Amino acid sequence: MHAPTATELPVVVIGAGPIGLAAAAHLLDRGVEPLVLEAGRTAGAAVREWSHVRLFSTWGEVVDPAAEKLLAPTGWTRPDPAAYPSGGDWADLYLQPLADALGDRVRTGATVTGVSRAGRDRIVDADRERQPFVVHVTHADGREERLFARAVIDASGTWATPGPAGGSGLPALGEKAAAGRIAYRVPDLKDPAVRARYAGRRTAVIGSGASAFTALAQLADLAESDDGTGTKGVWVLRRGISGATFGGGEADQLPARGALGLAAKAAVDAGHAEAVTGFRTEAIEPDADGRPVLVGEDGRRLDPVDQVIVLTGFRPDLSFLGELRLGLDERLQAPVELAPLIDPNQHSCGTVYPHGHRELSHPEPGVYLVGMKSYGRAPTFLAMTGYEQVRSVAAAIAGDLESADRVELTLPETGVCGGAGLFDAPDTQQADSGGCCAPAPQLVQLAAPTAAGAAAEQDPAGGCCGS
Repeated sequence: MHAPTATELPVVVIGAGPIGLAAAAHLLDRGVEPLVLEAGRTAGAAVREWSHVRLFSTWGEVVDPAAEKLLAPTGWTRPDPAAYPSGGDWADLYLQPLADALGDRVRTGATVTGVSRAGRDRIVDADRERQPFVVHVTHADGREERLFARAVIDASGTWATPGPAGGSGLPALGEKAAAGRIAYRVPDLKDPAVRARYAGRRTAVIGSGASAFTALAQLADLAESDDGTGTKGVWVLRRGISGATFGGGEADQLPARGALGLAAKAAVDAGHAEAVTGFRTEAIEPDADGRPVLVGEDGRRLDPVDQVIVLTGFRPDLSFLGELRLGLDERLQAPVELAPLIDPNQHSCGTVYPHGHRELSHPEPGVYLVGMKSYGRAPTFLAMTGYEQVRSVAAAIAGDLESADRVELTLPETGVCGGAGLFDAPDTQQADSGGCCAPAPQLVQLAAPTAAGAAAEQDPAGGCCGS
């Protein structure tokens, strides 16, 4: 079979999440035919897995303009722009209607297993850029298919590849064996079966971002409920405690995001959770009753817990892109031009410079990683960023470089300055210009702040909005 020329072929969009569907809407708005391939059974499948979690962005910040334009003729009514949707709301009231409006341009149960140039593996130079992309797909019924595309936009996200408990980026020794007691997502404590797993139990929460804040706050709520007596959280941090540990608080321009950190602090202050600082997990060992015991790289052993919730961020799955020539930063696994702009050692959500198709480009022309996938391991992504990314990329694919290069985006500040990487340095001292002190590893119980302490916390020392 001869591969067709790239002319008139669709643009394959991998992933029918918020950014993938927005990409399709922008392409369609420019007269470019999209084909969205979603591995899940429905649009927004990954979002539905955290349907119980409320976003810290409002409806006004999570609806893409081109998507809204596509939805308007269907009679769709935009929810209250000032209200905060849950993941389930976002999926049911926006993502599914958008997928319905795109019709058969969205295919679910379609897992992309490989992308390459037709007739060219990554080694071959000859006539490479004139060849269309070939995309291998496996359908839910096991059927395999080979598709051709003029360009590929990978918006598959990072949800399927969470970070491990291990402090070195590798799974802790024994982590796989303890899988039955470990969760890598914020649990839905409204589900009776899930609730029973944590009620009256001791649970370690590993992580320092918004997801960890959410888990700690929910465990505290459970502890105060009639059926949750005895529920206790153990917050395991690789860093020390500083004024920025709990995020931007009232200084955060996304109030709901700031409130997450305050809720986590309240959980600790109320005694529903204790914080273990400077702890890098090396192993998870069972005690005599099979309960997990976290062992640190420094040899410390924590008291046994019943459950472990690992919320250490996510990383991109690049396995199906192995035949493409990608230019990725060696640390973040993000596009090399984008990486310095989003490095969590330097940036928070609101300090990321606006970027578009040029920063998202690769040595392989016509390939773009967008959305969370574009950020690699950086945790500071916001939906607004992704919508502007795909607007620029769609314009570039359509040949409108003037519009593609006109990238404008103002993001809300986190209320904390700087990035997260500094927190991991054991000898870092807090300075007037920011930063964070990281004390020697210890178990701490945070008391309610004094008036002076509360005032001090209004002066943020650094931090990051991600997990």
